[in-house]
Amino acid sequence: MVKLLALIGILALTVAAATAEVRIKRQAEETTKKEESFEKELCKDKDAGEWFRLVAGEGDNCRDVIQCTSSGLQAIRCPAGLYFDIEKQTCDWKDAVKNCKFKNKERKVKPLLITDEPLCQDGFLACGDGNCIERGLFCNGEKDCSDGSDENSCDIENDPNRAPPCDESVCQLPDCFCSEDGTTIPGSLPAKDVPMMITITFDDAINNNNIDLYKEIFNGKRKNPNGCDIKATYFVSHKYTNYSAVQETHRKGHEIAVHSITHNDDERFWSNATVDDWAKEMAGMRIIIEKYANITDNSVVGVRAPYLRVGGNNQFTMMEEQAFLYDSTITAPLSNPPLWPYTMYFRMPHRCHGNLQSCPTRSHAVWEMVMNELDRREDPTNDEYLPGCAMVDSCSNILTGDQFYNFLNHNFDRHYDQNRAPLGLYFHAAWLKNNPEFLDAFLYWIDEVLANHNDVYFVTMTQVIQWIQNPRTTNEVKNFEPWREKCVVEGQPACWVPHSCKLTSKEVPGETINLQTCVRCPNNYPWMNDPTGDGFF
Repeated sequence: MVKLLALIGILALTVAAATAEVRIKRQAEETTKKEESFEKELCKDKDAGEWFRLVAGEGDNCRDVIQCTSSGLQAIRCPAGLYFDIEKQTCDWKDAVKNCKFKNKERKVKPLLITDEPLCQDGFLACGDGNCIERGLFCNGEKDCSDGSDENSCDIENDPNRAPPCDESVCQLPDCFCSEDGTTIPGSLPAKDVPMMITITFDDAINNNNIDLYKEIFNGKRKNPNGCDIKATYFVSHKYTNYSAVQETHRKGHEIAVHSITHNDDERFWSNATVDDWAKEMAGMRIIIEKYANITDNSVVGVRAPYLRVGGNNQFTMMEEQAFLYDSTITAPLSNPPLWPYTMYFRMPHRCHGNLQSCPTRSHAVWEMVMNELDRREDPTNDEYLPGCAMVDSCSNILTGDQFYNFLNHNFDRHYDQNRAPLGLYFHAAWLKNNPEFLDAFLYWIDEVLANHNDVYFVTMTQVIQWIQNPRTTNEVKNFEPWREKCVVEGQPACWVPHSCKLTSKEVPGETINLQTCVRCPNNYPWMNDPTGDGFF
């Protein structure tokens, strides 16, 4: 009897254990199903590779993001001092991130451009809600669909009004230049007969912080093979610029171009600015330069956007309307051979390069002085691939004068030994001024290049376009008239002692700003709505 009871007890325990195991297994399966369901719900509307927040808010919530992957959810946390920018999809400085309260990127309704059956009559296309509007209204910068979808699929692949691929039978010099991959030499000249053009540019204000630096580089002793002084292009922003120095720089034959009035430090402003915003910033800057630097020859024809933030079709529409000749903002990814400048009538011959850039997609009557990225590897033949850099001072691995000298040489060789596309060296003056070792290496390199080559010219952006429009061999270019203008400049500055105007503006409240100019002082500090400074808005 005792044995029977013991056996019954063992059986009961075994059944209970089995029941518990089944229950645990069922609970685990239910938990897994819930997790899978939760994950499926979480990931259903996310793009591949998109990071998003589980919890919105400041502090650690703004550092933490997750991503849906084929092997489940993956989490990261930004380092201390950084927040995750949900629109840029990258960690950034806390102060720069304004979207901690959002969990996801903004979801945009897409238009119905490709459907099994046409939804609209000829010349019309369908919005995301099925309503039809004229084709030309898509991607024009204005939301014409009630759901705004006409402006939500506007990259170079999807804009229904995008520029066509290059057609060399239609696009012919001097007014148009394109090639399928951007590497073709204008005029089909053999590379050995093409003069190697180098464009040195400086961005931002010209003032007492950098005037001496510019005088040291362009001292009247450095000559191109045609006997003319070497030249540079200056993209000038307004605040703190000394316009008597701009006038003197222009008198000596350098090119003055525009870099905006405000130099607005919100990069998104430039990406999203309207045609009117761009006109006030850039055409307004040209008015200020022409008036206060007394430039009367219509030579201010170039544009570069602050922070190299391309303004899409709005920027280029403004440039057409305001008769600017060229832009030099778009960066081309590092490539061998490098790219030649091109006109924007046809599709760009390279991808839109850069984080969240807004490149133009439509056809525009503007030249693009494309910024070829520089190769920053110390030994390009052996070093593993590194991403390039557009501005010289953004090439963060240049730490010594010797490294800079080697960097200049191998990028020169990359252009010179291949298709002789112009080599752009783009600077902020402070980088050279604050690093005397870099300046010494740069001047030594310029002198060495000029001494060793009779086919290398340091020219302005506009001079490059003049050559492309009318290609000349290295033998012919010594007498190329557009390159002989202001060949060697003698004489005195326009004024030894400029007017020093202490000015205010309603548009810049609380500040008194010094404007130096050879012309009469204005009533107000020139700004966006009053570029002449007369006080008439």
